[in-house]
Amino acid sequence: MLSEDVLYLPIRELGEHIRTRKISPVELTESYLDRSKRLGPRFNAYVTITEDLALDQARAAEKEISGGHYRGPLHGVPYAAKDLLAVKGYETTWGAKPYADQSFDYNATVIERLNRAGAILIGKAAMIELAGGLGYESAEASLTGPCKNPWNTDYWTCGSSSGSGAIVSAGLANFALGSDTRGSIICPSTLCGISGMRPSFGRVSRHGVMAIAWSMDKIGPMARTADCCGLILSVIAGHDENDHDSLPSPLSDFHYSAAQVSPRPVRIGRLTNVFPNVDPELHAAADDALRILEQNGAKVSDVELPEGPFEEAAELVILIEAASAFSELIDSGRCAQLADPLGQINGYASREFSASDLLQIQRVRVYLQKKIDVLFDRFDVIAAPGEDTAAIPLKPPPEPARQQQQREEHLPPRNRRGNSMQPDAISSLCGLPAVTVPCGFSKGRMPIGVQFMARALDDERVIAAARLFQQHTDWHTKHPSLS
Repeated sequence: MLSEDVLYLPIRELGEHIRTRKISPVELTESYLDRSKRLGPRFNAYVTITEDLALDQARAAEKEISGGHYRGPLHGVPYAAKDLLAVKGYETTWGAKPYADQSFDYNATVIERLNRAGAILIGKAAMIELAGGLGYESAEASLTGPCKNPWNTDYWTCGSSSGSGAIVSAGLANFALGSDTRGSIICPSTLCGISGMRPSFGRVSRHGVMAIAWSMDKIGPMARTADCCGLILSVIAGHDENDHDSLPSPLSDFHYSAAQVSPRPVRIGRLTNVFPNVDPELHAAADDALRILEQNGAKVSDVELPEGPFEEAAELVILIEAASAFSELIDSGRCAQLADPLGQINGYASREFSASDLLQIQRVRVYLQKKIDVLFDRFDVIAAPGEDTAAIPLKPPPEPARQQQQREEHLPPRNRRGNSMQPDAISSLCGLPAVTVPCGFSKGRMPIGVQFMARALDDERVIAAARLFQQHTDWHTKHPSLS
């Protein structure tokens, strides 16, 4: 089996070893499979390990590369896919008991694109049931049980791309695909100490992907570095006629090179009115990251997000669209089979919203999008802490007189109340790209991240800012010590 140092290599370096035949795709796949089978259960990271498929793809990759046909940096590189992506011949459970035996006779478009790039699917990653589409209150809301953080298994990975975060963090696969409607890539990437990217809305096809909110759902990469995310996005992006929200070419295309970051100073807006009630160490770590960027040519100045009922608008869009997306589940009464009490009832409550309510929300949304677009006339990217917390315990503390407050402190970020100005909600509502990368550790030795957001379709700018930071730091090289 290959060493842990090899299994944690970023894609560009690992791909070069594969291209020059210093590393065999078969041996690499066998090493990830062995690690996944040994360690995956410790974290509840997988729903399914696709061993037969992975080995077939690895043998095909090795034969092609030996014959001089090298497809690119992902050729021969094993990855995992969140279990809301259809994979022909395997169950796609959506993380939920009502769909535990569900399967499709086709692949999601992103799976097909990774197949064409020669990537190797090693497994289906665990997730929060229905990706939290009908709401949830704890990490227990998953068909495979609570996903445990590789840095400390007493803590959660965050959701809903919980297994994808654990798999990359623990080195069980080189990268993973997650989905993000309101932070479901950004949160687990931050809390698991990896790099994760939410692409611009419409850039990556959702064909063959479970829907939550058609106007907000996005598929994106979770990997070792921002550079890795760029390489993956360049493969999975592009127009797809099977997705009615897919942007037309060339808007949907994403061309990414290894060129150095532009010498022009990156203009960064430090968001000063987000996460107002969090532990100061999270803001301090993000500020330290921005100082490093300043030392290397970036121009940083303070800015505020526009204030308004934007977090509430994002939540309502999800509730209303999810009630439509899961209408069959709600009509059949099978919501009762969901693990989380909130998910069991939320769909029925969401149906009480009217068309007039949705139209009013869209008016708020358009107003916000105009405000945000003006902001990016001044900045290339805006920056904030990756999340409003480091990883939270899987089991909340006892609930005495302060029961409600303590309970809400341990809810997933989407389900908290009273902590205003969540950048994930605002940027997701506007379809903005975002990248989160590790930038330190909390007092409890859990990862902390910094995230960069840009104007819609400026995906390369968030990668460039994150790459500039990672070129001058080594946080992304650190990983949990596992035995």
